[in-house]
Amino acid sequence: MAFPDSFLEELRNRVPLSGVVGRSVRLTRRGREFSGLCPFHNEKSPSFTVNDDKGFFHCFGCGAHGDVIGFVMRHNGLPFPDAVEQLAAEAGLQVPQSSPQDRERAEQAASLGSALEAAAEWYRAQLNAQAGREGKAYLERRGLKPETIERFRLGFAPNSRTGLLEAMRARKIPDALLVEAGMVIKSDDGELFDRFRNRVMFPIADRRGRVIAFGGRAMDPNAPAKYLNSPETAVFHKGHTLYNLAMAREAAHAAGTVLVVEGYMDVIALAQAGFEYAVAPLGTALTEEQIALLWRMAAEPVLCFDGDKAGMKAALRAVDRALPLLEPGKSLRFALLPGGQDPDDLIKAQGRDAMEAVLAAALPMAEMLWRKETEGQPIDTPERRAALQAQLYDQAGRIKNTIVQQHYRDHLRERLRGLFNPGRQGPGRNGPGKFGSGPGGRGGPRPGGFSANPWAPGGKFGRPLGDTSPIPQESSDRREKALLLGFLLHPWLAEDHSDSFAGLTFRNAALDSLKSRILEETSRHPGLDGEALVAHLKGQGLQAQLELLDGETGRLVEPFTRADSPRDKVERGWIQAVQRYRLSELEQELAVAQAELADNMSPEAWGRFSALQAELGSVRSQVSASDEL
Repeated sequence: MAFPDSFLEELRNRVPLSGVVGRSVRLTRRGREFSGLCPFHNEKSPSFTVNDDKGFFHCFGCGAHGDVIGFVMRHNGLPFPDAVEQLAAEAGLQVPQSSPQDRERAEQAASLGSALEAAAEWYRAQLNAQAGREGKAYLERRGLKPETIERFRLGFAPNSRTGLLEAMRARKIPDALLVEAGMVIKSDDGELFDRFRNRVMFPIADRRGRVIAFGGRAMDPNAPAKYLNSPETAVFHKGHTLYNLAMAREAAHAAGTVLVVEGYMDVIALAQAGFEYAVAPLGTALTEEQIALLWRMAAEPVLCFDGDKAGMKAALRAVDRALPLLEPGKSLRFALLPGGQDPDDLIKAQGRDAMEAVLAAALPMAEMLWRKETEGQPIDTPERRAALQAQLYDQAGRIKNTIVQQHYRDHLRERLRGLFNPGRQGPGRNGPGKFGSGPGGRGGPRPGGFSANPWAPGGKFGRPLGDTSPIPQESSDRREKALLLGFLLHPWLAEDHSDSFAGLTFRNAALDSLKSRILEETSRHPGLDGEALVAHLKGQGLQAQLELLDGETGRLVEPFTRADSPRDKVERGWIQAVQRYRLSELEQELAVAQAELADNMSPEAWGRFSALQAELGSVRSQVSASDEL
């Protein structure tokens, strides 16, 4: 059974190779690759590697090599069609049925590829001929070296109505095929003429380096379109590829990053300056498919936009498009160029070092979201502050991954506190009394035990909270280590409880970081046992964080911190521990909210206090119910 190349390519893109191999092979990350013991021959030291970026596995011991389909065939003993169907079901793809029409489309794609390749060679020849003098002079003025022009296969479309058409006819390429490839236009009255005329030509290739389309830059300043791209065809979908994708993949793998710029010339100028891992969308805003392609090359692609209003607008569109797609470890960064400059301008004026500095200062996605929603927004009334808070929380709510969404909410909550109360000492900050209510604190009781505000702690209407001092660090660390150890020993807890675990913010930064990475690994590799999970984490370079838990098994008494505890006791005990930790968090947050209410009896402060009070009551009820079981 024959499958269309486009379907197989989509299948390989949808199913990460490391995820498939990792079900049967314990993989350890080594830089941009994974390694493990080869499943196809007996060995004691690992010689088997998996590379997601390149999409292949290879064993240096027995020579086994292939892609994700080949691995399933070899490991599961399946024929090619069955392996494809198994992976398609996993990826949620409908397997196309082989038919005469499918075979016809495959033959058509091959024919289109041949026609496009012939056109690329003809344009290339024209650039070096008399007809291409103007185009070559333009490229030289832009500072491109001959080897750069050759590497990117740049060409020229002469100012002739039928130059390409006649040249392709001489090569026996049918007119209809040229029309289908988008190289020739057929008018309503049946006249045929070249689509590209008097333009520098930029071949656009797919991820395998095959020419699938062209972009043309007009030499005439009065041309209706400065840049013109091929139309959508059977082999070219502009939202599914990136300019320079094939050549940038290897460089991105070596550099550990990929750079996204706005146009062809930016990509080429950057490559000539040594930034060979640059790509560009094709005249449109980044699509979901293009973002997925970028994440296959690097975990945090850097988007670099021109330093003008249009560039900033493009950056903000990218924020909107990418926000719902964020996953643990996968995001975007934004490099903002000086006003009015593009990468080519900056490199020419100040050199490579200036571009390096711009990239080093790239902003994280969360910062761009914050700027997008807050810059220019007045916050001089409670209603406006509430509107800003609601808008930011709505944006965070668009993130589909619950772990990432929770971290964004936490991040935005902290930034809003700093924005609305810039002078207040928040939780975890040094100051006189952790919550500003100790000696000298703004919300502290007056001499004689009377409060300046009836809603302050100890005031007429102040709700007694008991001891609101911080949890001792030693006690907090112990609770956090117990929760982490329970999750490490029993990763099946992630099936139903990853959201509640992600919602906790550990005071110990190293332990909180370890918690995030554990959640990330269990999300990426469901079904791991405790030993395999620890191996994955060590492979991610988290040996030092894991060592924080060494020796805890003997000290901790909770049933869920022992590997041999029954599943029901593990789950019940772990849920109770999470609830108790959340209860302590809420008690501290409520103390802060009550102190804020004492200082400022605003509707916003009252709303926060009431919401926390209600949530605290709910969690207390849950803890009480759990204790009765």
